[in-house]
Amino acid sequence: MRLNGKAALITGGGAGIGAATARLFCREGAAVMLVDADGEALARTLAALRAEGRRAAGKVADVAMAAEAAEAVAEAVGQFGGLDVLVNNAALRRYKTMDQTTPQDWQDIAAVNLAGVANYCRAALPALRASGRGAIVNVSSCYAATGRRNMGLYDATKAGQLAMTRTLAFEEAEHGVRVNAVCPGSTFTDFHKERARAAGKPEAMLRQERQTTSLLGRWAEPDEIAHPILWLASDEASFITGTQLMVDGGLSAM
Repeated sequence: MRLNGKAALITGGGAGIGAATARLFCREGAAVMLVDADGEALARTLAALRAEGRRAAGKVADVAMAAEAAEAVAEAVGQFGGLDVLVNNAALRRYKTMDQTTPQDWQDIAAVNLAGVANYCRAALPALRASGRGAIVNVSSCYAATGRRNMGLYDATKAGQLAMTRTLAFEEAEHGVRVNAVCPGSTFTDFHKERARAAGKPEAMLRQERQTTSLLGRWAEPDEIAHPILWLASDEASFITGTQLMVDGGLSAM
């Protein structure tokens, strides 16, 4: 019960890493507010949590909208009596080479992956400070620290999240709020399954594609990312702030 009695807000909580984190947080005693732009995915995850008797609420929102961030935080505080943990997991990606990107592409992805993180941090910080044991976990990417093709937009913003993590750690230490980041490697989420399905690619074939992108030679499951997020959010990591934890199966060592 690492989060017993705590309340958490998780963006991108409808599916993938966000939903896995929500399930784990609830099992560890937390109440959770899930935010996602996909109302159907959010409803499915909330229904599953409530069927297990978990304390969970949700809000359909675009993280790029600062006013909606303020509303989501206010709803969480109103329902749970406070807020102890913020997980910034929502993200937008575009598969383009750098010479193909447009100014609109940059504006769209930065609005979610950078401004979206800032929106929720800004909205949540008063409650996190009041908690006296607040924690922020930003879900970045292992590719914030290593290169690849066709994902420069996404990877640049994920690197920016690491800079934001370090800055916030400096600024919030005096207020008792810890700020850390996890950097997942290739994770077998619904997003990738749906992309493969749309391309007519069997799941078994998809699973074979990441054998060379980590020392472990496979995809991560969402739960394998959720557990490090849980640990950083818990009091077990009480002396850890301003760090980035590579959860990439050893890709960063290759």
